Amino acid sequence: MVLVMESDGSLTSSRSQDSFARNYNDGIGQGSAADELAILGEDEPDIEPDELRLAAFSRPAPLPRADVLAAIEATAMRYAGHPGLRRADLSARDWLTLYRANIEVESAYRQDAISSAGAIGLGQLMPATARNLGIDPRDPLQNLDGSARYLAMMLETFGDPHLALAAYNAGPDAVRQHGGIPPCCGVRLTG
Repeated sequence: MVLVMESDGSLTSSRSQDSFARNYNDGIGQGSAADELAILGEDEPDIEPDELRLAAFSRPAPLPRADVLAAIEATAMRYAGHPGLRRADLSARDWLTLYRANIEVESAYRQDAISSAGAIGLGQLMPATARNLGIDPRDPLQNLDGSARYLAMMLETFGDPHLALAAYNAGPDAVRQHGGIPPCCGVRLTG
């Protein structure tokens, strides 16, 4: 068991890293996800001393530059009245949180991010999606606009943030074919 300090100073058991917002971790000191982790001072009678392992310290979630954060917020607010938000029952604040978290997870706020699949920029838009949206994915402001519009469209199509995020990542056809979140996505919202 690994304990995590919450913002109020209380300690709670760590939650699975398959949640929507994740900590970026370089994996140093970590083995299989099935292995138990121990904290110094915990009683672990069945673990031999040479098997004792400590959880690696994760890097905190990346912090965006002020201009990137301002652009994310301005873009989100331009789409705060989109019908998809109403269909998914999201307030403007919920939408801003969802949109910003999606950018964090997709690119860690890196404007020059390019995935192994070819997704580009802050919103990690595939070139074909960017073409369909009529934006240049290499332009950070256009990328943010396209990613906000696409996520809002997925909210309007599916009416559920979980399904919208899955569609954003795997494509709307994959969500339809699986009748829900495809196995590849594992998208979950917490909080």
